[in-house]
Amino acid sequence: MNFDQLLAVPGLAWLILAALLAIAELLVPGVFLVFIAAGAAVTGIVTLLVPAFDLVFEVFLFAGASAAAVAVGRRWYRANPVPSEDPLLNDRVARLIGQVVTVVEPIVAGQGRVKVGDGEWLANGPDAPAGAHVRITGARSGSLDVEPA
Repeated sequence: MNFDQLLAVPGLAWLILAALLAIAELLVPGVFLVFIAAGAAVTGIVTLLVPAFDLVFEVFLFAGASAAAVAVGRRWYRANPVPSEDPLLNDRVARLIGQVVTVVEPIVAGQGRVKVGDGEWLANGPDAPAGAHVRITGARSGSLDVEPA
């Protein structure tokens, strides 16, 4: 049986798609293609067991099985979180909290600018002159909350 003949059997085509998606998940981890692969595998198995289904039903079965796999996966990940060595890795603002930075535009009436690394951020806090050092205490709406250091 050559590849074209394999693809002519719908159930096998779905299983091949499931295998390709699983391989893609291994090559590009974190994309969660494994759940879509599970949907394709379920579709392939059901189509092999009941070959009378038409393509439209198979696509709806694939969509439903994939959605169910995603829902089950999300629930499992929520119940069993993966511990991280650096939980603030993707939360830049949380990493800034506690840092002492320099005011570059005076904080007047509660608003000004501070230098963070090689950039400047809007800052909210008590009045402070340019050159003063302030500590970052939080952030909201794209600006940093600061207090005197």
